[in-house]
This record gives sequence, C-alpha cells and structure tokens, in this order.
Amino acid sequence: MKDEDSRYEAVRSRDARFDGAFFFAVATTGVYCRPSCPAVTPKRHNMRFFETAAAAQGSGFRACRRCRPDAVPGSAEWNVRADVVGRAMRLIADGVVDREGVAGLAARLGYSARQVQRQLTGELGAGPVALARAQRAHAARVLLQTTGLPVTEIAFAAGFASVRQFNDTVRAVYATTPSGLRAAAPRRGRAAARTATPSAGIPLRLAHRGPYQAGPVFDLLEREAVPGVEDVSGAPGTRTYRRTLRLPHGTGIAAVDERPHTGSGAHPGGWLDARVHLTDPRDLTTAVQRLRRLFDLDADPYAVDERLGADARLAPLVAARPGLRSPGAADPDELAVRALVGRDEAARLVRRYGKRLDAPCGTLTHLFPEAAVLAEAEPDGTPGALTAALADGAVRLGPGADRDEARGALAAVPGLDARTIAEIRTRALGDPDVAPPGPGVPDTWRPWRSYALNHLRAAGELE
Repeated sequence: MKDEDSRYEAVRSRDARFDGAFFFAVATTGVYCRPSCPAVTPKRHNMRFFETAAAAQGSGFRACRRCRPDAVPGSAEWNVRADVVGRAMRLIADGVVDREGVAGLAARLGYSARQVQRQLTGELGAGPVALARAQRAHAARVLLQTTGLPVTEIAFAAGFASVRQFNDTVRAVYATTPSGLRAAAPRRGRAAARTATPSAGIPLRLAHRGPYQAGPVFDLLEREAVPGVEDVSGAPGTRTYRRTLRLPHGTGIAAVDERPHTGSGAHPGGWLDARVHLTDPRDLTTAVQRLRRLFDLDADPYAVDERLGADARLAPLVAARPGLRSPGAADPDELAVRALVGRDEAARLVRRYGKRLDAPCGTLTHLFPEAAVLAEAEPDGTPGALTAALADGAVRLGPGADRDEARGALAAVPGLDARTIAEIRTRALGDPDVAPPGPGVPDTWRPWRSYALNHLRAAGELE
C-alpha cells in the first residue's frame, strides 16, 4: 500500500493488517505510530507516512507510548522479496550491521557500501545504520522492561558502542531516559524483570499479524524434533517447544509456548510467549529473529489467504485454517542437513558430533554439529557433498542469501534430489513460492505455493 490516501484510510479505520507495513507520524505531536493506534485519528494534513520506523525516527519523531510501533511484526515484504533490499533487511534483522558494520553487510550482498546505502535510503527513507539503530532501540526497550540487568550491561547487550550512544538513542526514540523507560514497563514486565536475566531467561512476546494457526506448526516441530537439540512437551494446544541455538557470541536455549488459534475477530494479531536463555545477551536480537523465521511470524496471512482462498480447491481449506503458516528454520544449514538425512540419522549425528552444552537443560544437551565438522568427519556420499558445500560457502542459505543462486548451487550438489531441494528452499531460505517436482501445482497459486502445499498437508491431502 503506497498510496497515501489509502494509507490514511487504513489509519482512520485502525486497520491492524497494515501494522509494520508502514508507519505514520503526526507533525503536531512529534510522535510516530502504527496504523492501528487507538488514539484519535489526526488530521490528514498533519500526517506523514514512512516505510520504516527508522525513517520516522530519522525525521525526528519519537515512538508513541500508547501503541508501541517498534513492537509490531516486521514487514512481510522482506520475507517475500528476493532483491537486494529484501536481503539487506533480513541481514540487518539478524544483527549483521551490529556485528560487521555496513562494510560487512555490503560484502555479504555482493555490492559496495555506497550502493547498499543508496538503495536502502532511496526505497525506505533510511540507510543501514539508521535501520540497525532502530532495531537496537527496540532490543534495549525489551531488555529494560523485561530483565533486571543493569542499564550499562543492557547498552552493550543491545548492540550500542557506548553508554552515551545508548542514552542518546533512547531519549531520541522514546522521549525518556533508560531508567524512565524501565519504570514505565507494564506490570507484567516489571514482575518478570525481578528474576529475568540472560541465564535465567528473558521473557518475550513474539508478535504476529492476523490469525495464526499454532497447532500445525507445533505438530510439525514435534514430528521433526531431534533429541538433544529439540523437545516438545505438553498436550496439543498447550505445548512448549524448546531448542538449542548456536549464536554469534555464544549459545542459547529458546522455549516457545503454543497458544490456541489467535488473531481472528475484531482485534487481529497476537503473539507467542517465549523465553530465551543466553550465554551472552548481545545475541538477543539474533535469537529473536531466528525464532521469528522458524515460526513464520512476519508473514502477511491476509495476502496469502486472499489469493489462495480464491481457488476452488483451496477455498475450504483456507476457511478452515485461516492464517496457516509456512515454518522456516532457526539454523538454515542444520535444516538442509536434516532435510537430506532424516530425523533418525540427524539424531545420530548429534550424538556423535554435536557440541555438548556447558550447562545442559533437561533433555537439551547439544548443539547440532556444524557443517565443517560433518564434512571432515563423514565426507562421503551426498551428505558429505552437501556439508562440504555449506562449509566452504558454495551453498549459502543464511538470511541474506540470493535465492536464485542458492537454488543453482543446491542443484549442483551431487545426488541431491529435487524434492529435498524444494524442502530446503521452503524452510531454510524461507521462500514462499516453492512447489515440489511433478504436476498438480498450478501457477494460479503463485506467489504462495509453499503455503498452498501446507494447506494440503494439514488437510491430509499431501504427505
């Protein structure tokens, strides 16, 4: 939705479908909001529209304290798009700019830093530094309001280079001090913060837009769970999924709770409750983004359901399961290996080559072995060829991967069949428009064929 008149109508109707797709700011108050903000709709001539929260912040607006626009799900556009801007946004969300700077981001994209700056600024109104700054501000708010960490530790955990930079950013974005932001935490957050630390676990609400069918996602994760790395406990409807995470600065354990079908009715949207245990709090942003990709929380179910619901075969399935997601992967390389070898063989690889956690947590004892370790230990056959390609970079599946290049590189791995490649593209690359080989998948399901196939699987019409 690019037309400003249409955006104004979305704001006037408080349409939560567009939360995260764009932001609006009010010249008379100096704040920016999400489209569904419950405040009185401002006059049209006082409003400005922005593609990103970072662009609004860069123009001098601060986040609305009522609707918390920084907490909305990310734009679904970045998951769908395979161009440089989409890839850049996925990498920034994964924390690459904080860890490697703009030069590192540009190198991963295969462009110069100046080209990346120009493309992001031209389309989104903010460059990579501003986009990363907005993300750091959000991470800081989460840590301030949900943990008991000292403010100085939070500054560096959120990715800031100095306490002064942290203080200045919090004031600019939230119009208050870090201590003021902590004091303004909701009662639930203040209670959790008394005991929440990176080692004890940071409580989070992973927001999503529109309806969310948690049951099929947890069903899949339960079927696939590899002992030592993952577990699923509880009865359907109240299950908890846990897994280990290999992160840039350390390791983590994440737990995500299943919630009944959410997001329908007059108040679309909702969240999944999660808790993340980290050995290094600097990994919070990366851990959250990996969970969001795994649970497909940034999808736009309205666009998917509208398209697929127009198909005679799929219409009753979409009506039965509005908001069905296409799960991704917390670790793309791990997913690729598991897609090839299967659950039982993956469990053997974990037992033999997985790195044991310094502090195991119940049944979670290991990290899935790195591709380089597997390539050296078992170099033969298709698994050896795949892990070698992952280890040397011939196959790149990270959040900034070029999907067309990855598809070609996967096809070049000896013995890797088309069906496995399709699964890797769907899950590891988060490609929303993948069809398995063979007939029966019409082009009218584009660009959401991955979601269409999930509807068929959920209905028992496809294995």
